[in-house]
Amino acid sequence: MSLLSSFKSAVMKRIVARTGGVDFTKLDKIPDSLAWPLIRDGVDPTDRLLAAQAQDPVQKLTSFMGLELWLITGYDEAREVLGNVNHSTDIRPYMGKSGDVEKGDIGGLGFTDPPEHTRQRKLLTPEFTMRRLARLKPAIADIIDKQLDETAAGAEAGDGVVDLVQTFAFPVPFRVICDLLGLPDEQRETFRKLGAARFDMSEGGAGSIGSIGASREFLLAETARQRHDPGPGLIGQIIRDSGDQINDFDLGGLADGAFNGGMETSASMLALGTVLLLQNPELWKSLAEDPDSVDDIVEELLRQLAVVQIAFPRFAKEDVVVGGHKIKKGSIMLAHLPTASRDPRSTPGAGLCPMKESSNHLAFGHGLHRCVGAELARMELRAAYPALAKRFPNMRLAVDPSELQYHAKSIVYGLEALPVRLS
Repeated sequence: MSLLSSFKSAVMKRIVARTGGVDFTKLDKIPDSLAWPLIRDGVDPTDRLLAAQAQDPVQKLTSFMGLELWLITGYDEAREVLGNVNHSTDIRPYMGKSGDVEKGDIGGLGFTDPPEHTRQRKLLTPEFTMRRLARLKPAIADIIDKQLDETAAGAEAGDGVVDLVQTFAFPVPFRVICDLLGLPDEQRETFRKLGAARFDMSEGGAGSIGSIGASREFLLAETARQRHDPGPGLIGQIIRDSGDQINDFDLGGLADGAFNGGMETSASMLALGTVLLLQNPELWKSLAEDPDSVDDIVEELLRQLAVVQIAFPRFAKEDVVVGGHKIKKGSIMLAHLPTASRDPRSTPGAGLCPMKESSNHLAFGHGLHRCVGAELARMELRAAYPALAKRFPNMRLAVDPSELQYHAKSIVYGLEALPVRLS
């Protein structure tokens, strides 16, 4: 679920009670006091965010119907908040029907606390070990090659310009995650249409909640089907290994979480990372010619871009002091990952600087809710960027960087399109 939808929905009970039954979930606009941290200047944090970080990396963002929301922009402070096991991410008690633990739209690891989180993650983690993921390498390489061919064909068929989002950045992780989940071919087009809308907050929360519900309904149906005929992917494997330990609702939530973490985020990284690489030709050349440089370049792109803009919100279960500020019990803490990952006090800062220190970032979060699919994402990026650079060493942007259109007010930041010339 998109996180600002979660923040807003978390206070719906209080709002409805105080306003005579008015349902604010039908609001078509997120208040600017909540939305401005989702705005960037191209791929960079805005001056407003940087100024907030320099002034105080822990600041009250707003007060909303009796709840305090805090914005965390410092690296050390964000790690402290995200790593504190006493904070909660479980928003389901505030979600009405959407939060019903048996029938709702909200589930999965991101919105559960221990011990339930521990139980579910234990079932999912074995599918994301390096040993288990290694089986996907040949398929990932094959997917990348096919999409490179499609990219070349698209350029030849047109005026030499091709949209890399449509031919490469989106299809590669989409096909990988479908393979991972074990979705049959005939289901994939339906699944594809349920993706990006869930993270888009430009029209408020209603559309996002609807997308989440549709996606979850699809995966619940697929989980029920595979309960009787387990497929070759993650869903089928969990059913074979631990089917008696998990119901269809929870397994559908795990599959939905894998979809969220593995598709839209990787697609955004591939597109935005390519923009940065094309503006730094020496890195583009290095990817094509020096295999040993790939790991450091990928880590630096992750640090620079941190496409998941806000981590899962943390609810303070008790009074806590962060960065010298007393944060009251019940307050919501929002860690801003792009700004924290560029904090000059603890990271290489704003400059593009591939080196070992680049791994000092929060692109995958931190603590209990660190992205379980981080190694899969790295595997895809380490394979895709060099293959793209080798195949199209003279590729360049087909428009001025200032003309690129980015997602507006989206939890997962990305590009609407990436027009390029291949030669």
